[in-house]
Amino acid sequence: MDFPVAEPIVRALKERADHPIFGYTRVSPGLYESIINRLDAKFGWKIEKEWIVITPGVMPAVNTSVVAFTSPGDLVALQSPVYPPFWSSISGNGREVAANRLKLTGGRHEIDFKDLESKFRGHKARAMILCSPHNPGGRVWSKEELVRMGEIVISSGGVMIADEILCELVMKGYSHTPFAAISKEFAMNSVTCFAPSKTFNVPGFHTSVAIIPNEELRQKFDKARGRIMGSPCLFGLVAMEAAFKYGDEWLSQAIDYIEGNIDYATEFFENSVPEIVPMRPEGTYLIWLDCRGLGLKPEELKPFFVEEARVGLNDGITFGAGGEGFMR
Repeated sequence: MDFPVAEPIVRALKERADHPIFGYTRVSPGLYESIINRLDAKFGWKIEKEWIVITPGVMPAVNTSVVAFTSPGDLVALQSPVYPPFWSSISGNGREVAANRLKLTGGRHEIDFKDLESKFRGHKARAMILCSPHNPGGRVWSKEELVRMGEIVISSGGVMIADEILCELVMKGYSHTPFAAISKEFAMNSVTCFAPSKTFNVPGFHTSVAIIPNEELRQKFDKARGRIMGSPCLFGLVAMEAAFKYGDEWLSQAIDYIEGNIDYATEFFENSVPEIVPMRPEGTYLIWLDCRGLGLKPEELKPFFVEEARVGLNDGITFGAGGEGFMR
């Protein structure tokens, strides 16, 4: 983001820096309390302290989940186009991607449930990585969509690995539903990963949360994490607690600011570059641009934007099938 983080976060970090011991630490009771209270206040999701695992970033937690809940050679479902590191979290750990390509309908992403079902019933996928809200398209999945996905995955014996890092960056008129909050069955067959990093502009601290209600899955996760991740950042723990306790006023202003940017960008493309059609996000601070109207080949887009338009964007090709001709 292009503005400073919330003052309560800065203040908490300064106060901690005044204590000149920066060794290993335990998670404070206050941080656990802040996580429990925030999920309840924001989403009505009541969790237990024992379900919480502090991790050094969401992607380490996703990688750990893939290793913990699947075996080499297993299929893991992924909805494409999607955040590029998810692809390597599957293939890089010796598993195979079962791509459930999203449909582009009326300028927004929709789920191909028939194809998703075939990945689990026919091809025997063992897990799914869910990006909720979705990156790059900005879809905030409805409860009904989440229920259909969950029923497909869980009835087939699969585990849902839900990346909900952008769950608090939701635009007005939309609401995020945590996958595991839908039912006890969903909770017991899932891991939910989230963090304050994107929402509160503190990604440099590499500190996140995994919520794992199922004790057996939690034990598998703990066993696998020792081979993949280290300890979370001491200052990240401080920043997380401060953000969750005192960051709401700042976040409200940030969302207003983001919505203003979305309005500005949408109007700009409509009036000045109608060949580029933005997908208006329901959540996240990202905009997925349909650039196919420019008449360029997918591999020509990035050089065009950098060398001629003088704008550095993320190349849609890197997001997998369905990303060709788009930029983020």
